[in-house]
Amino acid sequence: MHGNGGIRMKITDIKATSIEGNFEWIIVEIQTDEGITGTGESFTGVGVKESFYSECSHGVDVKEIWSIKNILIGEDPRNVERLSRKLYTSLSGIVGHAGTLIHVISGVEMALWDLTGKALDVPIYRLLGGKYRDKIRVYADCHAGKSEDPQSWAERAKEVKSKGFTALKFDVDKPSHRGPSYNRCLSNSEIKLMVKQVEAVREAIGDDVDLAIDCHWKYNTNDAIKLANALEPYNLWWLEDPVPQENSEAMKKVTDSTNTPICTGENLYTKYGFRDLIVNQAADIVAPDISKVGGLMETKKIAELADLYYISVAPHNICSPIGTVAACHVCATIPNFIALEFHAIDVPWWAKLIKKGSQLIEEGYIKVPEEPGLGIEINEDEIVKHLKRGAENLWNKRK
Repeated sequence: MHGNGGIRMKITDIKATSIEGNFEWIIVEIQTDEGITGTGESFTGVGVKESFYSECSHGVDVKEIWSIKNILIGEDPRNVERLSRKLYTSLSGIVGHAGTLIHVISGVEMALWDLTGKALDVPIYRLLGGKYRDKIRVYADCHAGKSEDPQSWAERAKEVKSKGFTALKFDVDKPSHRGPSYNRCLSNSEIKLMVKQVEAVREAIGDDVDLAIDCHWKYNTNDAIKLANALEPYNLWWLEDPVPQENSEAMKKVTDSTNTPICTGENLYTKYGFRDLIVNQAADIVAPDISKVGGLMETKKIAELADLYYISVAPHNICSPIGTVAACHVCATIPNFIALEFHAIDVPWWAKLIKKGSQLIEEGYIKVPEEPGLGIEINEDEIVKHLKRGAENLWNKRK
């Protein structure tokens, strides 16, 4: 028990490394002069991991461009929101208001909350206002069947359902086009195939399992509406990203034209990026990616804005257990939360990255930790097995 909330604490170092999973998982570590360490996770992307060091892999001196360490070392890590804003205001003029900078801020902010929770001997969710729920529902991203044959989709759905999940998501943007679909068009035959695939999945899992479908921003407005309407008989939880997310008016047209709920938001940055989407009620569900959107508090602010319009929140998530558990803390505090994505169904060692993690997901839920900070203990030996080639072994140096 640390309990040193009244003593000034200083950040002494910030580092990052990466794990090679089904995605690159960028792990952030913040160290202090009190010996307390905070851990977070940033969304993957070009230059994210390199931003924590003095020189990028291609030889560019980061300190001449932007330096996270120069901004944060010596600061009290418990001033989480101020430090997040300090990074944003200091560096957005150089690297912009989205992309790499916000990915970095997201991971740093998570680590700061973890550190603060440990310093005050409370779990993160208490620092965010307390929880509405003790466990977080997760939905499994199944990707697709082994082929375009609807029967293979049904088999995949049964396989994942058997693991205890009560909610699944499939990607329908897989049919073979005659050529690259630069015009975002869907043919009638492609829509017909998508419908058969969804029909097979629904029949395989029954009506009691929630089913979401992802389009990955592939289609134009008219064809997205045709697809959404064609899928109405299958009582979808939502249809995700049917059109590119940059145009909220186009998304609203799709949303207003179907009874199938529309979900979007994983590629939007900060509460400012969500403003028009939410205020114009252009989607039924928003899906901020917590490791990408600006962190835990930024996600909570987006959820509060969405709640004004009775819009639900289902965060996108491709993280390791570190970022996933961090997401659980903020999801516990959001009244309009419905489910968190789980994208590592095919990574057998995913949960082993944290100790006592083999049963992290039980019957489709993750229990919100009650221990200080994130409330997890990193399995350093397992992480080292899966470090990306050339990535720093942070734990070996500390030993």
